[in-house]
Amino acid sequence: MALNIADLFEHAVDAVPENPAVQVGDRVVTFAQLESESNKLAHYLADQGIGQGDHVGLYAKNSIEHVVALLAILKVRATSININYRYVAGELDYIFDNADLKGLVLDRVYAGLTADVAPKHDKLRTFVVLPDPIEPDDVSDISGFGGVMLADATAGRSDARDFGERSADDIHIIYTGGTTGFPKGVMWRHEDFWRVLGGGVDFMTGELKEEFDQSRAAAEGAGLVTLPLSPLMHGGAQASLLMHLFAGQNTILEPKFDPVKTWEIVDREKVQMLFMTGDAMARPLIEAYEAGDFDGQTLFAIASSAAVFSKAVKERWMKAFPNAVFTDSIGSSETGFQGTGLQDASALSTDGPVVGISHGTVVLDDDNRPLDPATDIGKVGRTAKAGYVPVGYYKDPAKSAKTFLEIDGTRYSIPGDLARIEEGNRITLLGRGSNCVNTGGEKVYPEEVEMAIKGHPDVYDVLVVGIPDDKYGQAVAAVVQPREGARVELEELRTFLRAHLSGYKLPRALTLVDQIPRNATGKAQYPKAKELALASHVTVSNGAGAPA
Repeated sequence: MALNIADLFEHAVDAVPENPAVQVGDRVVTFAQLESESNKLAHYLADQGIGQGDHVGLYAKNSIEHVVALLAILKVRATSININYRYVAGELDYIFDNADLKGLVLDRVYAGLTADVAPKHDKLRTFVVLPDPIEPDDVSDISGFGGVMLADATAGRSDARDFGERSADDIHIIYTGGTTGFPKGVMWRHEDFWRVLGGGVDFMTGELKEEFDQSRAAAEGAGLVTLPLSPLMHGGAQASLLMHLFAGQNTILEPKFDPVKTWEIVDREKVQMLFMTGDAMARPLIEAYEAGDFDGQTLFAIASSAAVFSKAVKERWMKAFPNAVFTDSIGSSETGFQGTGLQDASALSTDGPVVGISHGTVVLDDDNRPLDPATDIGKVGRTAKAGYVPVGYYKDPAKSAKTFLEIDGTRYSIPGDLARIEEGNRITLLGRGSNCVNTGGEKVYPEEVEMAIKGHPDVYDVLVVGIPDDKYGQAVAAVVQPREGARVELEELRTFLRAHLSGYKLPRALTLVDQIPRNATGKAQYPKAKELALASHVTVSNGAGAPA
């Protein structure tokens, strides 16, 4: 046995075979059924010549079949490649090439794009096609690229667990969302991935777990009902799924985010743990809850990560769910989990998520020296993670050398997030350093300004970027999606913000949009927001609105 993702799942199967494992709609599969179906597909993949180290793309929405495919790939020691199902042909072509795909598992509705792109890639010869969870009656032609339907691929196959030994050193790859440039494949050893993203380290205490701890606990206690709302094509949702599988818990998945349907599921299935991505999900969810006739009080843990969960929205959630525990977590594809914080309704921050510093997390100054969390209160630096960190970026040694550094004999992952040291061994995440706005020598962190703007009653969503300024180098610009029927004016917004922000942080340009650019999980698309701001404000003149 090894600290391998497939092994850890199989431990849970052995411990709680009859427990529900994954549910989509009315369909529920147990751990034993999930094991059986994934073993069948694994045998098919092996018969196609796919094995240790081969890359197989997962180009699919959330579904039970998606989970079966992920596990099957891992069981034969191949490497799954998460593919954004929103990609157009050029983006799909890039990732097929960059990831060196040998196989592809796809929803049938993507057959057309696959047929256009796949012939350009000689290594890619195995195609398993899944019924689409949203359009189950889709009959797109799959013959052009030699696709085989999942049911045909697994028909008559053995469901025996007769695979060879696996290794903790097997590589698991998570492709980043590509918010700044092309996506990059972050390579993790299986053990390291489990430690920081799969529950192999206690998130609150930093205590290391043993191989059978999660499955043993599953056998001894009642399983939880969990509902991660993000698509599995993103690393955070995939990690959440795997962590719950290792622990013998039931994961409910939905192929498309729908706030009203989410509350119907919570009430019907008595969901206990809800995972979401900041305001992009939290705001429409709480508005649907307030407008509807839902209970939701089975929720005892409500977690947000990967995007801003603003004070104004958080307060509405805490009022509606006074008995639930709220957590903010921070991390990235390059670091995994870096810290979490229990949220106190009486002391919510408007600057950004405030979290306890997790095992291996440090904040580095400009000279790459760790700040002291006890004596450097208030200082800002770059977050870094030591210990269980990725091997690097796939096929990109230059970018790997910039992100994964050895400092005084310790190897760190440094993705570029800025944080401020707080009392009590905590940090406030201020955002990605590349997004920081430098206006007249003053640094403005977009997330801080966004949190304040979201408190305005007429603002539904917002991103803050820097645009050129004749005198100060950069000006703070707000790209705002107003609430339906409302209109936001720059001067009125600045007046509102003066009670919350220093003068130099106030936006000096405002762009109104119908929808804020975000990806499927709600992560901000800052380059696109900057394009929108620049289209309406090429530069800010020396005159009105200089930093105050």
